[in-house]
Amino acid sequence: MQEDPFQRFREIYGRSQEGAQLVIEREAIGANVGANGYTTIGQADMLADALGLGAGSLLLDIGTGRGWPGVHLARKAGCKVVCLDVPEQALAAALDRAARDGIAPRAAGVIASGTQLPFRGRVFDAVSHTDAL
Repeated sequence: MQEDPFQRFREIYGRSQEGAQLVIEREAIGANVGANGYTTIGQADMLADALGLGAGSLLLDIGTGRGWPGVHLARKAGCKVVCLDVPEQALAAALDRAARDGIAPRAAGVIASGTQLPFRGRVFDAVSHTDAL
């Protein structure tokens, strides 16, 4: 029997981050942001500037994981963010991060794959997919 390809991600995002994992993330990324990839704080900040995000923008973060960097980009730029990923645990963590960062009213989560987006065209002002593709 073939394993569910998303089961591994459900398990990863179902675990809390603690101890050495947080130390490593702080050293590699520059902060504890719930990252599951390699985009640093500096790179995410450059991305926010390059995308031209502002208070009226709507950002789609594909493969958001725990909300990195989509929630950070929304907090920095003042925009709204739709966090998209398959594991429910990942989206729950992303929305928890948005609440801790004070942007819960500007953040939404959608369970979907980046290969089959459930949106009509031209809804978003920008799309991010760091470390997802």
